[in-house]
Amino acid sequence: MSSVNHSCSNPSAFLLTGIPGLEVAHIWISIPFFLMYFMVLLGNGTILIVIRLDKSLHEPMYYFLCMLAVIDLVFSTAIIPKMLSIFWLDSREISFEACFTQMFFIHTFTAVESGVLLAMSFDRYMAICKPLRYTTVLTNPRIAQIGLLSLARGISVMIPLTFLLARLPYCKGNHIPHSYCEHMAIIELASADPTASNLYSLVVATFLVGADSIFIAFSYSMILRSVLRLASQEARLKAFSTSWHLTPKS
Repeated sequence: MSSVNHSCSNPSAFLLTGIPGLEVAHIWISIPFFLMYFMVLLGNGTILIVIRLDKSLHEPMYYFLCMLAVIDLVFSTAIIPKMLSIFWLDSREISFEACFTQMFFIHTFTAVESGVLLAMSFDRYMAICKPLRYTTVLTNPRIAQIGLLSLARGISVMIPLTFLLARLPYCKGNHIPHSYCEHMAIIELASADPTASNLYSLVVATFLVGADSIFIAFSYSMILRSVLRLASQEARLKAFSTSWHLTPKS
């Protein structure tokens, strides 16, 4: 079985279908995607510029917002330009290496985003539940370390998955019925047993994104518990405002 599976050579390129069954409407479908991408570039670019220029916004929560803006820019740029080239120019071909690179960026920055959202929940926990320690714990160097750690974590969990997928033979054809390359779409074309990559992706999704979601829920539950313990309604409203918008001042 192994010799049969490995007797073929991998395709030099894959063909992205776009949206199967709606090929004749691709031009019309491209309009909302183009507008969304334009808004992503404009909105996130504005956020980065405003926070960069306004020194009053040089605070932890806004640094995390900058990280989310960068993630959004990278994530959308990894997908939408190629998608628009399919819709507008019928440019369906994507090289073998470019396909795996696109998949790597998509899933890596999904993991990075999860880490940044976890950091933001910790930031709000410290702001509400431990305000006296906020400025000593969430210093600028530590925020940079958190961002780099989130990036390193995303890259480190995606490298093994990319390696597992890239070493498989792809003999079932080269048509991907999507507008971009992602794990499940690529694995459908593999002519060898994908159990290892499927198991690895399941474990990563469960323990990385799942654990992040649990800690995020725990952080906000602790925030809610602390806010509801406040005596006056005015104090509770002020605390809720801080939990979503403001940074405590010493």
